[in-house]
Amino acid sequence: MAQLDTNQTLHTDQPDLPQCFQLSVLSWLPCVYLWAVCPIYLFYLKRNHSGYIMMSILNRFKTVLGLLLWIVCWTDLFYTFHELRQDDTQPPIYFITPLVLGMTMLLATFLIQFERLRGVQSSGVLLIFWFLSVLCAIVPFRSKILQNEVTDKLRFTTFYFYFGLVVCELILCCFNEKPPLFSDVVTDPNPCPETTAGFLSTVTFWWFTSMAIKGYKKPLEDKDLWSLNKRDTSKVAVMKLLQEWEKELAKAKSSLEEAEVLLPNQKAASRQPSFLRALIKAFGPYFLIGSAFKLLQDVITFVNPQLLRMLISFTKEKEAPDWWGYSLAFLMFFTAILQTLILHCQFQYCFITGMNIRTAVIGAIYRKSLVITNAAKRSSTVGEVVNLMSVDAQRFMDLTTFLNMLWSAPLQIMLALYFLWQNLGPSVLAGVAVMVMLIPLNAVIAMKTRAYQVEQMQHKDSRIKLMNEILNGIKVLKLYAWENSFKEKILAIRQKELNVLRKMAYLGALSTMAWTSAPFLVALTTFAVYVSVDENNVLDAERAFVSLSLFNILRFPLNMLPQVISSLVQASVSLKRIQRFLSHDELDPDSVDRKNTATEFAVTVVNGKFTWSKEDPPILHNINVMVPQGSLLAVVGHVGCGKSSLISALLGEVEKLEGEVSIRGSVAYVPQQAWIQNASLRDNILFGKPYNEQKYCCVLEACALTPDLEVLPGGDMTEIGEKGINLSGGQRQRVSLARALYSDTDIYLLDDPLSAVDAHVAKHIFDNLIGPEGVLKGKTRILVTHGISFLPQVDNIMVIVEGRVSEMGSYQELLKQNGAFAEFLRTYALEDIVEDEEEASGQNATNHHVVGTLATHGGDLFSLYRQISIISADGENPKSRSVRRHTGSQRKHSEQQDKKKPHELQKLIQSETSKVYLEYAKAVGVLLSVFICFLYGCQSAAAIGANIWLSQWTNDASANQTQENLNMRVGVYAALGIAQGILVMMSSFTLAMGNIGAARKLHANLLTNKFHTPQSFYDTTPLGRIINRFSKDIYIIDEALPSTVLMFLATFFVSLSTMIVIVSSTPIFAVVIAPLAFIYIFVQRFYVATSRQLKRLESVSRSPIYSHFSETVTGSSVIRAYGRHSAFVMMSDMKVDENQKSYYPGIVSNRWLGVRIEFIGNCMVLFAALFAVTGRENLNPGLVGLSVSYALQVTMSLNWMVRMTSDLENNIVAVERVKEYSETKTEAPWEVEDKKPPPDWPTEGNVEFQDYSVRYREGLDLVLKNLTLSVKGGEKIGIVGRTGAGKSSMTLCLFRLLEAAAGEISIDGVKISELGLHDLRSRLTIIPQEPVLFSGTLKMNLDPFEKYSDEELWGALQQSHLHKFVSNQPAKLELECSEGGENLSVGQRQLVCLARALLRKTRILILDEATAAVDLETDDLIQSTIRTQFEDCTVFTIAHRLNTIMDYTRVLVLDKGQIAEFDTPANLISQRGIFYGMTKDAGLTQ
Repeated sequence: MAQLDTNQTLHTDQPDLPQCFQLSVLSWLPCVYLWAVCPIYLFYLKRNHSGYIMMSILNRFKTVLGLLLWIVCWTDLFYTFHELRQDDTQPPIYFITPLVLGMTMLLATFLIQFERLRGVQSSGVLLIFWFLSVLCAIVPFRSKILQNEVTDKLRFTTFYFYFGLVVCELILCCFNEKPPLFSDVVTDPNPCPETTAGFLSTVTFWWFTSMAIKGYKKPLEDKDLWSLNKRDTSKVAVMKLLQEWEKELAKAKSSLEEAEVLLPNQKAASRQPSFLRALIKAFGPYFLIGSAFKLLQDVITFVNPQLLRMLISFTKEKEAPDWWGYSLAFLMFFTAILQTLILHCQFQYCFITGMNIRTAVIGAIYRKSLVITNAAKRSSTVGEVVNLMSVDAQRFMDLTTFLNMLWSAPLQIMLALYFLWQNLGPSVLAGVAVMVMLIPLNAVIAMKTRAYQVEQMQHKDSRIKLMNEILNGIKVLKLYAWENSFKEKILAIRQKELNVLRKMAYLGALSTMAWTSAPFLVALTTFAVYVSVDENNVLDAERAFVSLSLFNILRFPLNMLPQVISSLVQASVSLKRIQRFLSHDELDPDSVDRKNTATEFAVTVVNGKFTWSKEDPPILHNINVMVPQGSLLAVVGHVGCGKSSLISALLGEVEKLEGEVSIRGSVAYVPQQAWIQNASLRDNILFGKPYNEQKYCCVLEACALTPDLEVLPGGDMTEIGEKGINLSGGQRQRVSLARALYSDTDIYLLDDPLSAVDAHVAKHIFDNLIGPEGVLKGKTRILVTHGISFLPQVDNIMVIVEGRVSEMGSYQELLKQNGAFAEFLRTYALEDIVEDEEEASGQNATNHHVVGTLATHGGDLFSLYRQISIISADGENPKSRSVRRHTGSQRKHSEQQDKKKPHELQKLIQSETSKVYLEYAKAVGVLLSVFICFLYGCQSAAAIGANIWLSQWTNDASANQTQENLNMRVGVYAALGIAQGILVMMSSFTLAMGNIGAARKLHANLLTNKFHTPQSFYDTTPLGRIINRFSKDIYIIDEALPSTVLMFLATFFVSLSTMIVIVSSTPIFAVVIAPLAFIYIFVQRFYVATSRQLKRLESVSRSPIYSHFSETVTGSSVIRAYGRHSAFVMMSDMKVDENQKSYYPGIVSNRWLGVRIEFIGNCMVLFAALFAVTGRENLNPGLVGLSVSYALQVTMSLNWMVRMTSDLENNIVAVERVKEYSETKTEAPWEVEDKKPPPDWPTEGNVEFQDYSVRYREGLDLVLKNLTLSVKGGEKIGIVGRTGAGKSSMTLCLFRLLEAAAGEISIDGVKISELGLHDLRSRLTIIPQEPVLFSGTLKMNLDPFEKYSDEELWGALQQSHLHKFVSNQPAKLELECSEGGENLSVGQRQLVCLARALLRKTRILILDEATAAVDLETDDLIQSTIRTQFEDCTVFTIAHRLNTIMDYTRVLVLDKGQIAEFDTPANLISQRGIFYGMTKDAGLTQ
């Protein structure tokens, strides 16, 4: 009875299903589904509890309807019993079905209530159940309508009731309940709508639409982002992972102990704790849901080819009823939609897992880095650990998205092969063989590409490094007129870089060809083999197109597998690295006893023996220290004797080998290298303590910070850059002291805080803060110091010699013993007194007692004293310091204004994009651009041609003329396909060449412009911004843009050819294209706008995570000392969450787009199939197969096309940014042909200034005002003046780094403003203030143009006293200088600059003296060399030390940019003017 009668169902125009089938299979289907899902669902609900929901009208309705349904079903059941009583026996199905249905309805009603109690707002399980019920009830509903007379009135009525109620339930189920009581949604200011979204909204990602609209209307900001879901926060994710990891560690430990017990004498093979296992346990279950979806999706993928086969056979059979075709079309549509939804659900699960893993890994690494021992810290640098966080965590994230492919790819391949075998028999193997052969080809290409990438990175790094140096030393390059030589160097590296890029392009073209023509080659071999193996094998439309769509399915897993495997290998490397880091030893929190309250000593160490790491020898031996409460202990000793280690031992930072350490009370710690956070100055001092104004001001006063605050642009709210970049060393140290003082603890550990500050500040701090009269009196203080002047005022002194305490006692006691301490005093006395006197040259008598002690120890030092004070007439006086600060703050302001610009920039970029595309096309070459598009068109045409040919070939089958033109058919098909392959290769190669040409052009323009840019640009633009143009933007133009353009063109042409094929086979399809295209563009605009904003927010919020982390690692000892461990963990978590907050909508935006675009693709499938059915009278099966199989493919291309548009818009901005910096204003030309000076100019060396004025930049005040003076050849002129009087500006004017605002300078009668810059600059010589060296050989640094012979070089070195040093080096002149000349001392660098000057030897020399007191030796060497070697030249010296110019011909005194005095030194002294005052200050005159 339950057999299907095909005549009744298939071959009629009014199909119907038999009664029995309707009652059994159709009724049971929903029930089976619900009972199967129920146990899993109930388990899930028990685990996930999110508060209960109040009874609502909606809920009451649902429940009532459920009960009504149960009543209706059981009415049927009782009616059957009633009939039994009447002896009207019904078949057993009439008992079973109502019973089962009734039970199921009760279950559904129970679920409705249970969900309410568990806080489920919208139930997917029930929605699917009601949907299935409605679907299954439609068939009996239709057949009941078609019945002519109603026999069974009651069942007829109950069924209508049943149908109505089920439809109502389905409709009600689509609505949402209110959020549960006590849920976070209520309290959260900006909750994620996902939590309250209904089932339908969740599946289609409808809840994201609000964000898409917002992002389209205006640029998104942080406040627009939704807060994270509970499960994605660091709190939850990190704790999950850490719990599992702790378990792993505990297991490993216990197994190790067991092994030791069992095999005491053998080394136990310890079981490594496995980080992988911890990850799987923490995040596996959630990920498995995604895997289940993936499995479902893989199976559904293979439904469509089968439907396609039915559709083609349907078009063949002319008498098949129409409804069959329509239902096939709709079935295709539904399976496609189902597949889309399931696929994106799966992606969502995988991406969220990836995101959680990243959060958890970052959190775990951060927490670990705060507690690892110093030995462990040494084994991995900060950079490496930051890499663990950024690169390795990212790898896990990328892997999780594709991890399912590991089992899914083989499964898909097996299924595809199974169906193909059914279709074509063994000849499939030929095709598979081709595929397998292509895999190693792809693998080889990938390997090669990777090798090239590494090489490319090296070239890029060396180019950026050189560029960085050039930009840092651009002023020197301009002064020496060396630009060309360095430009050549950069272009040489760039050429190498482009050559590698070209090789990569060759490979890329090959792999693109392999990837595009693979499916074709496979099809060709398979079909060719299939037809030639056996006469009877006929290739008809069904076989051909079903096979084609199966081959297309195969293509994806085959290509993905190698990628997944390679990323799996990378991830396993990362896993090992992370595991090793997380298994490092941790500091022992109990090594210092903090609980001890028994003794009256604040700090006690008994028999302490400490080491930095277990392997190293101990650094401190039998240390015994008792520090009474409230006393001041000074720790002294030579460099490296273990003073700082002692402080670390008290903090518990070092390994304790034996002994006891106990500390009473809380601790504040000032490290030797001040650690400053990237926060405001006030936050650095408060360090998490509440703000108390009175206390705060008192702290600032004591630490001498008040005067500094007046100079900083924002006072104490000034943002301090990373590592305290915009504070001087002394200021950093004082902020560090202020932090300790503000924390108001019992014990202060001060590790040499006074060495970084100037002597008079040190004295102020000691007197007001640390000393017996300071703010801290009554607290316990341990001070490590080198400053002898303070020692008489401390309570106790402890002398450390080579890691042991040699003496301890008060100052007087130790002096009497005349041991190590007295010797220490002798060593340091000299240095100390020099420092003091330098600072306080006016207040000679400040430190009487010091001078007294010195007199007793080291004889009378006053004679030495006098000479030293001469050195520094213009040392770091407060004024010069503040000037430098101000320039810093100006730059800072400009940066802040720049930060405010992105909005305007965004808008500008959006409107100007088309212009930028044009610019890029111009850079590629207009003709080339057109030609590339033409090639892509040809390639698509070839592909279409091949497929149309195939459809013609399959039509031979129906005409039974297969064998005659077989060879022709195969031959043409092959020719077309191969042509397509060659065209693909040509087009992608031409495109790559065009892109590389464009990249070369854009970089060359940028570089040329930057060398021609005037100095003022570099003074106002942060270097980072310029470097960014050269690194990031050029990288995008080199590598990211080409691949994006390639993908965009490819997908665009695929989509286009699909349209063409479908329209040509069923012309009516053209009607549908317009609305679909409209929806497509609509969605695409929203997506591109929003996703770009989200990407921007994500990248902005990413770097704080890493910078905060590297800051933490460097300051971990301070953080631990102050006990701020957990606060910092919270800060890190917040930063990660901030980042994930913008990353999460980014993922969802891709899903949102995917669902919508694939819906459009599915509509195409639907319409292609529908129109094929309607127009089947005049369509042959081949064309139907062609158009539908094309439509099935299009979804992917459409999706990718939107992504590529988005990427293209993001990346093309780089072109604009580079363009912007290639068009900045340039300086005067380097050479002016008709104004070339004679080759030996200047012969005399006369220099004249006439009414000369100059300013730094437009809109600033004049720096020099109306200077008029003339200097004869061979005169020696000293230029002096206070800081900011315009001394350095004079030299810049001679070189025309500053152009005149008025007036003229002429040298030997030639006006310098008319010459080319290089002509002018190469004829003058300068020894600049800061010696700048570039990385490269010493020879290159002396003579970049290789004008001079080696003899001349050695001569210059001889005269500049470097001969000995250089000839002792094994490399001689080829000695490599590191970046900035770091491997030479400052003095040697100064001498290299002197050697450069000696090589040039022009008639005019400008000497800009170094402000910093370079060691006196070097100074004397330079002076004497200049006196002898440049005897007959004109010399201008900007003097900071007056004794160098006392014997010059004349001295020019500048004041506020005007000439104050100009005469011989003797005359000026006798005039008793400014110059006399300066000499008096310097102690040169009485």
